[in-house]
Amino acid sequence: MVLEQKISPTENMEINKRENIGWIDLLRVTACFLVVFAHCCDPFVARFDTDRPTFLQGCALGSAVRCCVPLFVMMTGVLLFPVRNGMSEFYKKRIGRIVVPLIFWSVMLPVLYFIYLNYITTTDNPTIDMSAFTLEMTITKIWTSFSISTMTPLLCGGGVSVYAGGALLHHPHLPCMLERATRKDIKLFLSIWGISLFLPYIKMPLPHWIYRQLGNMDILGVCDWNAFGSFYYVSGFIGYLILAHYLVKYPLQWSWRKTLAIGIPMFVTGYAITFGGYLIMQEYFPGNYAYLEIVWLFGGINVFMMTFPVFVCIQKLKIPSSPVLSKVASMTSAFICVISSSCKWD
Repeated sequence: MVLEQKISPTENMEINKRENIGWIDLLRVTACFLVVFAHCCDPFVARFDTDRPTFLQGCALGSAVRCCVPLFVMMTGVLLFPVRNGMSEFYKKRIGRIVVPLIFWSVMLPVLYFIYLNYITTTDNPTIDMSAFTLEMTITKIWTSFSISTMTPLLCGGGVSVYAGGALLHHPHLPCMLERATRKDIKLFLSIWGISLFLPYIKMPLPHWIYRQLGNMDILGVCDWNAFGSFYYVSGFIGYLILAHYLVKYPLQWSWRKTLAIGIPMFVTGYAITFGGYLIMQEYFPGNYAYLEIVWLFGGINVFMMTFPVFVCIQKLKIPSSPVLSKVASMTSAFICVISSSCKWD
């Protein structure tokens, strides 16, 4: 008698991940490249109306790669689910892998710039202020980088790595929910999360009316004595983590024709909202990042519309595992640490 071996959905997902490691490596490399590209666009965008053609070029290209960070988060959801080790081991491994390189490059980049510009070569580039690369300024940059890497995210606003790291803190807890959740349960969560993607735009016309009524500029229950709105626990990067888990556990059974027929218009529409919205915000609120960043928020519906097609298309690619591709993919975390370090004082 032949006994049929039953494989749990979780084990099946792990098997699929091993078989499709090529596309996961490609996703890591793609996300890393897009993050680097996005940061390269920032200086051009910052020209605004002082150099309109440069601003338009930077805005057009920067808007096209806003899916970079959500792709990184979705990659994390693919690679880290399910969590098999304990919480302390999980945190120790992940935090050590991020914090040590981040601190290292926060120190090394100012030092290398100081050595290069003072002892190896000189420059006549008018955009480089040599007074910013003295020994005293280099020490200041190192201290600033270290402060931002450690204390600043805890005390005030930080970059994307701060709130992406916040999503990572939930990682050991999510598998307990996902392993017991049915497909219908996960779809319900993602549906609620999908509604939260519209909140940045819903909030725009309402605050002034709400302020007149309640004395607070926020919505959905947020007030002076409550900072957590109705969608607080089902919004942001948590949704991208669970979406990636869902798409790997329950892959879309779409042909390439259907994937492109849905994905291309979806991406183009998201891009049009992102690029066009930024230009409109600049016209009515010039240089005001509080409004400009609304259409560039990673938790907005337009950025999701750009992220989803890219992820699905890469997932469908039949890419064999390659030592070279895997090696490059394993180095992406170091690239991100370099970018995070340089952006603190650049």
